[in-house]
Amino acid sequence: MSTKRAIGEFKNVSYLWDDAKAASLQGNEVDLLVYRSNLLGADLRLTNYGGGNTSCKVMASDPLTGKQTEVMWVKGSGGDLGTMKKSGLAALYMDRLLALKNIYKGLSTEDRMVELFNHCIYDLASKAPSIDTPLHGFLPFRHIDHLHPDAAIAIAASRDGKEITHALFEGKIGWVDWQRPGFDLGLQLKACLDENPGIRGIMLGSHGLFTWGDTAYESYLNTLEVVEQCARYLEEHYGKKGPVFGGLKTAPLDAALRQQQAAALAPYLRGYCSSHARMVGHFSDDDRVLEFIGSHDLDRLAPMGTSCPDHFLRTKISPLVLTLSPQEDLTDEGALRQKLAPQFDQYRKGYLDYYNSCKNANSPAVRDPNPVVILYPGVGMFTFAKDKQTARVAAEFYNNAINVMKGAEAISSYTSLPRQEAFNIEYWLLEEAKLQRMPKPKALSGLIALVTGSAGGIGKAIAKKMAAEGACVVINDNDAQRLQSAQAEFEKQFGTDAFIAEPLDVTDSSAIRRVFQRASFCFGGIDIVVNCAGISISKPLEEHTEKDWDLLYDILVKGQFLVTQQGVDIMRKQQRGGDIINIVSKNALVSGPNNAAYGSAKAAQLHLSRLNAAELGKDRIRVNVVNPDAVISDSKIWAGAWAEGRAKAYGVTVVELPAYYAKRTLLHEIILPDDIANACFAFVGGLLGKSTGNVLNVDGGVAMAFVR
Repeated sequence: MSTKRAIGEFKNVSYLWDDAKAASLQGNEVDLLVYRSNLLGADLRLTNYGGGNTSCKVMASDPLTGKQTEVMWVKGSGGDLGTMKKSGLAALYMDRLLALKNIYKGLSTEDRMVELFNHCIYDLASKAPSIDTPLHGFLPFRHIDHLHPDAAIAIAASRDGKEITHALFEGKIGWVDWQRPGFDLGLQLKACLDENPGIRGIMLGSHGLFTWGDTAYESYLNTLEVVEQCARYLEEHYGKKGPVFGGLKTAPLDAALRQQQAAALAPYLRGYCSSHARMVGHFSDDDRVLEFIGSHDLDRLAPMGTSCPDHFLRTKISPLVLTLSPQEDLTDEGALRQKLAPQFDQYRKGYLDYYNSCKNANSPAVRDPNPVVILYPGVGMFTFAKDKQTARVAAEFYNNAINVMKGAEAISSYTSLPRQEAFNIEYWLLEEAKLQRMPKPKALSGLIALVTGSAGGIGKAIAKKMAAEGACVVINDNDAQRLQSAQAEFEKQFGTDAFIAEPLDVTDSSAIRRVFQRASFCFGGIDIVVNCAGISISKPLEEHTEKDWDLLYDILVKGQFLVTQQGVDIMRKQQRGGDIINIVSKNALVSGPNNAAYGSAKAAQLHLSRLNAAELGKDRIRVNVVNPDAVISDSKIWAGAWAEGRAKAYGVTVVELPAYYAKRTLLHEIILPDDIANACFAFVGGLLGKSTGNVLNVDGGVAMAFVR
């Protein structure tokens, strides 16, 4: 087996092994397995997100007999190597797993064999065993890695892959033709090993790579060496047969123009892709994508589809390639729809034809016929999925597919899986059962929300509620320091896929337009707009200045108008309806002292909401109002002169204000930001989908503010 080599010798993979860390784990092979798995999963050139599996075999005490028995620990169903912990492993008795060979009756019983894996469980806290379990179990090696490296799959998916593998590795890497993963494939791997003793790995046609070692380190090193050799072989051949992908056909726009086109087009694409279920978008325009989508070979290769099962399970069998020029005028909505609608209709028809021609008697019902991957030559790649992470990962997988096609074309010619084989994977009953076991989506999954003034107070509480319920959120504020603090808080609580943070002054129409463009670029559009940005000035009439008046009306009324206008523009492009929620105030309904400008501005916000509700109903855009009162916690407004002004008006101290406000309500309750967030969720969470033009007071009960 290989000896340790210099880190610098690896140029196409990342050598991450830490001797000190590994030494601290010696004596615990399972911990070393997790460590090795995390290192392999950390390099996307070795395996894709959620793909591949690893294993180790150890001797352990049987809890029933006390005798030593061989146990295999292997990555369980689902999960990701890069983040896997011990809880992501399945542990099985080896003798029971091997005994299953005695009852295997052939390919027709493959699915039943997966159920029988449960009778082999050693650790009752195990993850459910995956379909790849026998592939590891039937090979005799203590440590095994099964990965999907682009460089290896490029060889495995090439027309001459078997011959190239044999020549490149001088017979030290075996070959097994494509077959759907399962019990029989495990038997074929063992047969390949028996026929080729002394090999260091096996290439699976159109699928991936198996490598192994006597120790965790030797397996890790062997894997890196094999993948490195594959990658170098590809590098040596790029350009030998001519330009990559046949050369450039469509030149890419400059980066700024690509982003501008992507942001403008994304809401239309998202609307079409969401005809079956709500989708969130992701956009990619790195050099690999641009090289492929701008090439002469795009029209030949894209319809062929991907090869590795992991790829097309994430990306569908093939992408939609848009027939738009990079400089297409995207401002003429009617003309644009005339071009886009037929392309989506054709794609959906093609997918339904694929389903109907390949389906079996027991196939699950057809799934969403819309594309996951959309290629726009000269601009970039859009991917749409149930949430941002899934859309982003789909883009990563199609990048993997591009890498595979590029390598296969350089050394031979690319071959994709036959349509029937791809269908048998996509609509496999075991895959369907896996989908059915997934948690139900949260109420706001697939939705995108922009909450103004969301770096603190009520706005931040609303944005957090939306994110917690599954929405992607656009947080923003005109206070850079406050926004930075909120950004760190959201990243820690929800992760980077759940939100973007943008500076925003709601009185600046160009800034508003920019933030909505960012929402379209990053997520594909917008579904929920919450106008929450605010300011309060409390003064007697004679002390109010014209500047005070203009500031209040600019932020509260003009700001609400401008933000709503931009949000509605995107919602109309999506043609999926939407929600506008305006955070107004009890003061819109109740007259009080020292409050002329603020109260009248709030009344204007309320009536503007009614006017918008009346106008936007035809677009299925709902407009509703939440009226808070005296929300002091974490409020920037209450930290300033407003609190002093209100305290003076009511003859109490600032410290006494919360109790004063609570006592004057019917419920004697202090109102918190989370109370307002919950009210907003009530409007958008699915139960009030036929409600518009309404006012929901969240003030503890102020009789003078009763709407009716």
